[in-house]
Amino acid sequence: MQPQPISVLLNDVNLQPELRAIAQKVIDNERITEAEGLLLYEQGTPGYLGALANHIRERRHGHRTYFNRNFHLEPTNVCIYTCKFCSYSRLIKQRSEGWEYTMEDMMHIIRQYDDQPVTEVHIVGGVLPQYDLPFYTEFFSKIKQHRPDLHVKALTPVEYHYIFKKAKVSYEEGMRLIKESGVDSMPGGGAEIFHPEIREQIAGDKCTGEQWLRIHEIWHELGMRSNATMLYGHIERYEHRIHHMEQLRQLQDKTAGFQTFIPLKFRNQDNEMSHIPESSVIEDLRNYAIARIYLDNFDHIKAYWPMIGRSVAQLSLSFGVDDIDGTIDDTTKIYSMAGSEEQNPALSTHELVNLIRRVGRQPIERDTLYNVITDYTEVEFEEDKQFRGYYDLPVVNA
Repeated sequence: MQPQPISVLLNDVNLQPELRAIAQKVIDNERITEAEGLLLYEQGTPGYLGALANHIRERRHGHRTYFNRNFHLEPTNVCIYTCKFCSYSRLIKQRSEGWEYTMEDMMHIIRQYDDQPVTEVHIVGGVLPQYDLPFYTEFFSKIKQHRPDLHVKALTPVEYHYIFKKAKVSYEEGMRLIKESGVDSMPGGGAEIFHPEIREQIAGDKCTGEQWLRIHEIWHELGMRSNATMLYGHIERYEHRIHHMEQLRQLQDKTAGFQTFIPLKFRNQDNEMSHIPESSVIEDLRNYAIARIYLDNFDHIKAYWPMIGRSVAQLSLSFGVDDIDGTIDDTTKIYSMAGSEEQNPALSTHELVNLIRRVGRQPIERDTLYNVITDYTEVEFEEDKQFRGYYDLPVVNA
């Protein structure tokens, strides 16, 4: 599914004036308004949105598509919070159904990757009293002492809000201690939907949208980088998605600390919202495209391939996405437990590179901060020599 060139849209006599004006803004690299963002959701067709989003994607990145070599470490899936959309966590009264790693358990997992060329460990999990500020600062310090080159991307504002409150320290003091302990960046989880009308219904007992944003703002003020997410496709309406992205866009204008935006598809298996149908693939692609158009001050839009599956991840590369996350190595259960497309989420570097090549894009291995490690555009794997020419799809120069 390749989007048409944006110039074709402007020559379409049937394109309504409001959508034509938005297309012209995209060509002129001008910011669209909240009202125009809502109009894209309400009236933008997949072809129209794909053309706009792909134009922005290729203006920024050409055909480059990023991935990294990473693994996830999830300290526990037992949690004091009861988010209605969550299939992953277990309440304390159900803790026999979950896991609670000790610090040594987690260091053992870290050491298992000592001889592998991974560049990042992604650490998120449930919220429990024993995983407090002293525990995490010691743990992060131990990781850095053991493997200084491993980028530690750790914990969401949901976790930080709890551990700082328990430690009776301010956000400012807490984030300073976290930075000093060795954390290199923050993931984007826990954002869900910022609007209180929806957040109160699906995750009312954890940090507010304002608190989530404030913790990221403080992190950015410390000179550090982070990601951002949005959980979509449940009870929210289009205006809630635009409100969410507008809050992110305003903070990014202020700090420039966000690296990438990751739309997260709601999955309905084994949670309190299982009665809600999941969004279609077409809606997923439209959502990626609108995110790319609206978040004009975000460098990257990421599709989390284990959540949506490999084929849809490939399609997303024509709808504004330029990053499909990493190798993961079957180390996360957050989405597989919710019924994601990939029940065993692991890809080798070779597999990720070829997944990207098959849709005519250029695979770039990055580190967490988007420094290029290897450009695989001209790299040939031993496994592929017998298929020489099979992956050589034509690529139009950006």
